[in-house]
Amino acid sequence: MAKKLLRALAGEAVWPPPMWLMRQAGRYLPEYREVRAQAGGFIDLCTNPPLATEVTLQPLRRYGFDAAILFSDILMLPWALGQGLRFAEGEGPQLPPIRDEAGLAALDPARLPGAIEPILETVRRLSTTVGDATLIGFAGSPFTVACYMVQGSGSKEWDQVRLMAWCNPDLFTRLINLVTEQTIIYLSAQIDAGAEAVMLFDSWAGVLAPSLFRAHVIAPSARIAAAIRTRHPGVPVIGFPRQAGSMLGEFARATGVQGVGIDTSADPVVAAREVPAHVAIQGNLDPLVLVAGGEALARETDAVLAALRGRPFIFNLGHGIVPQTSPEHVAELVARVRAA
Repeated sequence: MAKKLLRALAGEAVWPPPMWLMRQAGRYLPEYREVRAQAGGFIDLCTNPPLATEVTLQPLRRYGFDAAILFSDILMLPWALGQGLRFAEGEGPQLPPIRDEAGLAALDPARLPGAIEPILETVRRLSTTVGDATLIGFAGSPFTVACYMVQGSGSKEWDQVRLMAWCNPDLFTRLINLVTEQTIIYLSAQIDAGAEAVMLFDSWAGVLAPSLFRAHVIAPSARIAAAIRTRHPGVPVIGFPRQAGSMLGEFARATGVQGVGIDTSADPVVAAREVPAHVAIQGNLDPLVLVAGGEALARETDAVLAALRGRPFIFNLGHGIVPQTSPEHVAELVARVRAA
């Protein structure tokens, strides 16, 4: 019998639903912190196959999740293309911003195969060790990756990115197209290495006006999903257009993904109505209610379960686990979902 998560992504209403959590391998786990201390820098950890394999497997050992997601970062793609990436303590990622033709021309796709080889080796190792869990590969969606490439760091408004999209649409579209092409290559390589499903994280999709959302979120995601269907028939794609709002249904219909992640702000009842019945919904418990635990955690978990019962559904958070989360609260969550 197929793995539970793959059954849900094939359109089956599995109950209790399969579950995994975004950032399930991370600083809330003491065993992760021990390995992280050994690794040196964050990029060193992402490109060290034995250590990256270990931290990917840690939450599976502890909680028995239905999926293992490759431990890596969405910005490993621009790193692999030669855009200098560093993670500054307390500041997040830092990159030399791309604002003109010269910045775009400096990216080197020829670097990609060699640069991603350690990441692919991690996938190969995981493919033989995840057992009944589904191995998920991933990449950032082109728009969100481009956000960091243009802005040069994190932002709330992404003003430089949006201004480029409006004021220099040709340059921005060419950047999106380049990232889309390389993302197809990157995800396809992960599948060749053993990934059984792939996910596209579009963390900043919600900052865009509808016209730009269609051009730079929906269109590239549709292109990637179509390429995966052609190259790897039967390998499902999960899209996560965070804070898509009223664009969620259109995203699910137009991209051809097999699963769509919904963020904490989405009403799962509305999502169930807007997303086609054959497309799995993934989400969307508030990560901070997981910090709170207790009655609030029980109540909100039950509400998500009730809203999405009877359709293809993967239980998850609306965004990633935060570092202050108690591992015991995660165990409570797993037990409640399993008992649904």
